[in-house]
Amino acid sequence: MSTTLPLPCTATGTAVDPARGDCPDQNGTLVATILGSSLAFIVGSIINVALPQMQTEFGVGATGAQWIVNAYLLPLGAFVLIGGALGDHYGRKRVFMAGLVVFLLACLLCAVAWSFPVFLIGRAFEGIGAAMLAPTSLAIIADGFSGRARGTAIGTWAAAGAAAGAIAPLAGGVIVDLASWRWAFAAVVPLAGYAVIVARRSVRESKAAADEVAPLDWTGAALSGAALLALIYALIALPERGATPLVGATLVSGIMLAGLFVTVEKHKGTRAMTPLALFTNKTFVGLSLLTLFLYAALGGLLVLLPYVLIRELGYSATAAGAAILPFPMVMGLLSRFAGGALADRFGTRTLLGFGSLCVAAGFFVFSRAAGDTLSYWGLLFPALILMAIGMATSVAPLTTAVLNSAGARYTGVASGINNAISRIAGLVATALLGIVLIGWADDLIAGFALAAWAGMALSVASATAALLLVREAQTQD
Repeated sequence: MSTTLPLPCTATGTAVDPARGDCPDQNGTLVATILGSSLAFIVGSIINVALPQMQTEFGVGATGAQWIVNAYLLPLGAFVLIGGALGDHYGRKRVFMAGLVVFLLACLLCAVAWSFPVFLIGRAFEGIGAAMLAPTSLAIIADGFSGRARGTAIGTWAAAGAAAGAIAPLAGGVIVDLASWRWAFAAVVPLAGYAVIVARRSVRESKAAADEVAPLDWTGAALSGAALLALIYALIALPERGATPLVGATLVSGIMLAGLFVTVEKHKGTRAMTPLALFTNKTFVGLSLLTLFLYAALGGLLVLLPYVLIRELGYSATAAGAAILPFPMVMGLLSRFAGGALADRFGTRTLLGFGSLCVAAGFFVFSRAAGDTLSYWGLLFPALILMAIGMATSVAPLTTAVLNSAGARYTGVASGINNAISRIAGLVATALLGIVLIGWADDLIAGFALAAWAGMALSVASATAALLLVREAQTQD
């Protein structure tokens, strides 16, 4: 159950107290949550096309490129779970707005970073801010909408995020080519500021009911963060340094910390950051596995493809952004329909299975890459279209299904867990890209084809999880 804290408004939607200046409404809520959650899409897309220029300016190699991506994904994956719990505990609007402020300040730090360590610190704080935004934005939508309108709202949220992801690589590429990657970070600041203003005026405060709020699980957050840091460090270091004692010890430590995290969460029961009771739900397990496999495949591709286009084929950042444009554009156009009408007509399980297989087909086309050139219209374009159709059919139904499978009590926690799984999947995939960036440095196209086979296998696994484990269920308001 959720406790909503209404603010006084007139029938026309104007705040009763002009000095207070806020009045909840669904349109404003949707705009604020779209802006807030889209910031991560925008920065991520810009990073993908700016990565080679950042490498050159900071003088780092393949390992440095991986840390540019993972310095953001690591705190996001570690703390998105407690970000949802903070929203349930202290108020989703409050945590959402705090996340916006942290993200805004972190972008400013990245824009002016005078050294590589300072830049990575800025990226880490972006991840912390995003960890507060991602679960609370979905929980705010779940609180502000119900029934079919919730599915449509989530579809609109996903479509807008995809549209932002479509504009970002192209716009970011232009900024990178004409000015510098630093200006791309600076361009995000006004958007974050506007999101703060809209959220303050339009989003109504809500939190979990008093009898459902468990103590914040800082022990679980610390253990998950430490486990992820150790595991990701080992995976990134392995291709460059080999199986040294340090790498091996770090990997073992990460596994042990992950095991300790599970033990602590089991002992805490319903007071845990990750209530293991959720994983007794067969549908939630299926959705979690689907998210892990699908987003690992996608996360690796979105980093590797523009890198190969720029480094191996001589594309400019603008050209690389334009080349990827069909993927987020088609995904954005179709996501809204998948979130409402299509899910009602064909069922969530069917859409998730079909979407995952479409993504697998796209990866199969990518696996045909060979030689010194890649045909854009003959290979890259059809692969991107197939993957866009697949992701559009999957994202909104997946999000709605996660919220519905958890029930009202675990809305914030479930969305946090699903977000964490998707970010951790991308985190692990990016860490493993060292196998391609280092092991196939002399032939990145062949390495890209190999990675595409791995992506296809992961996508087929996600379809299998959907078809075998996910059950259709009535929406829980």
